[in-house]
Amino acid sequence: MKQLFRTRTQGHEAYANSGLKRCLSAFDLTLLGIGAIIGTGIFVLTGIAAATQSGPAVVLSFVIAGVACAFAALAYAELAASLGGCGSAYGYSYSAFGEFIAFLIGWNLLLEYGMSVAAVANGWAGYFGNALQAIGLALPKALTTQPSNGGIVNLPAMLVILLLMGLLIAGVKESARLNAIMVAIKLITIVVFLVAACGNVDPANWSPFMPFGWFTRGEDGHTVGVLAGASMVFFAYIGFDAVTTAAEEAKNPQRDLPIGILGSLVFCTVIYIAVAGVLTGVVSYTKLNVASPVAQALLELGHRWASGMVAAGVIAGLLTVMLVLYYGLTRIIFAMSRDGMLPALFSRVNEKTQTPVTTIVFVGVLCALFAGFIPLGKLAELVNIGTLFAFVMVCLGVVVLRHTQPNLPRPFKTPWSPLVPLLGAASCTALMAFLPLDTWVRFVVWLALGVAFYFLYSMKHSALALESPAA
Repeated sequence: MKQLFRTRTQGHEAYANSGLKRCLSAFDLTLLGIGAIIGTGIFVLTGIAAATQSGPAVVLSFVIAGVACAFAALAYAELAASLGGCGSAYGYSYSAFGEFIAFLIGWNLLLEYGMSVAAVANGWAGYFGNALQAIGLALPKALTTQPSNGGIVNLPAMLVILLLMGLLIAGVKESARLNAIMVAIKLITIVVFLVAACGNVDPANWSPFMPFGWFTRGEDGHTVGVLAGASMVFFAYIGFDAVTTAAEEAKNPQRDLPIGILGSLVFCTVIYIAVAGVLTGVVSYTKLNVASPVAQALLELGHRWASGMVAAGVIAGLLTVMLVLYYGLTRIIFAMSRDGMLPALFSRVNEKTQTPVTTIVFVGVLCALFAGFIPLGKLAELVNIGTLFAFVMVCLGVVVLRHTQPNLPRPFKTPWSPLVPLLGAASCTALMAFLPLDTWVRFVVWLALGVAFYFLYSMKHSALALESPAA
């Protein structure tokens, strides 16, 4: 039984010779966070959540989800600054709760990040296909649709992941440069929308402000209301935690990681609230349940040029989301492999590029196959609950480590601990409770598979087990 709860606490100095290249500044890390956060959430989910869950009160849904994420972000900032490592919540749980819980968190992150990459690739392919169609270069449906939807393969979704695979192999600094360019494009896009739409806000569109109430669950398990909307738009905030996977490639991780985590979250929260308020003010929320609600709203206002810019911004925005999530997934696999939780080949670093090439290729091919052959809805079902589960464990990890390791150097401390991390754990748990029952069933099934893998492979090959077999 002791094997299951053996812990491993290491600071940043333990990863000084990991083989990964330290080249990212606080600004790079902040842009990584923004690149991962601003994407599907702002361009798609804002409208869908307003139309089906919250009405104009989707602004409150973003506030509630943002507050829950802020609590979690403060916990992430403390653990990222003090513990180091590119394993994110997996590595922090290893120090706080022991090996078995850490493995389950890592196993959960593999699903979360992997399905996110494939799901976003599907969304990107849809917008890219529409852009090609607009200039008369439409691809045949058989090459843009999965078999279950009447096609053969979603080829653009596969190709974009393979393109990012090549970029990540080349090096993290090159990837960060592309991310910075794409972030600039989508921020310009958002400014264009706000400027074009602000003058057309009609307060009548904000009435009724809360048509679905706070929370209602139907007999079929479907939920509506502001709180259910918060659970949905929470997907829009997924990404700031990906900053922590860059810990071993940051120039000054103790200082720069908290800046990147908190800076990107605060910036994006303000942007989300502004866009949600303006969007529901220019168009009735009942008209926003479409694939591209922001572009649709501008079309209804007669701003065709601005609508075209938004479409371009969506393509750029989703590209950066894929890039950062793909990057984060490879680093989590790298960290788990180094600890013996996954086969050792995934922690090999190419001496020339200073990147884990084997892991990047494996993830790229696997995600490309998922994106090419599995529909978007099936891919996205488990992402939210997996992320919330990780956030809960990170928040609790702060509380546990403050008690078990009070002398651990903490360059950044979560304020008002243990109140803030406990509020983070409680709020994220509450958001999990508002998710549909079938999502919980799939989540439990995936965890059960993880338990089996741990006892059949990871427990025997754990680096800690090899260091002290009698542990």
